[in-house]
Amino acid sequence: MIYRDSASYGKRQEYIAVSELLKRNFDVYMTLIDDQGIDCVVRVNHTRYLDIQIKTRSKNAIPRDWAYFPRLNVPEGRDNYFFLFFSEGANCYWTFPANDIISLAASAGTNVSRNLTGANAGKYAIRTAGHSSGCCIPFERFDKYKNDYGFALLK
Repeated sequence: MIYRDSASYGKRQEYIAVSELLKRNFDVYMTLIDDQGIDCVVRVNHTRYLDIQIKTRSKNAIPRDWAYFPRLNVPEGRDNYFFLFFSEGANCYWTFPANDIISLAASAGTNVSRNLTGANAGKYAIRTAGHSSGCCIPFERFDKYKNDYGFALLK
């Protein structure tokens, strides 16, 4: 991937993710600046809005990292904050409530962790799929967050 391509990959994928939301009849509002960890806002009804952070991984990443999303700032206690992950290698979306990421990180063996030390202390990481023989294989434990099931969590 050349620089121009890699520099714009994330923004292109954000727009593609927003188009997925629009195809599913969500009312989506784009933010101009992502300084609060919010790429778009989804209006569920006249009183409920969801803040969405979109994270994507390219097939040009190391194959074992095709569905690895590190260094996540996950706000605590916000039931309206969601992450929308997309893996090009797995060709899958996962929609996670921020509170679920926090809960999963507190349990061993969930493929979700919280950094306790170092430059990324307090940040979370999630691996939504494994890699084998050139294929990205989504973890079954995250099926309720995957594709249509995950998008349904926003309703």
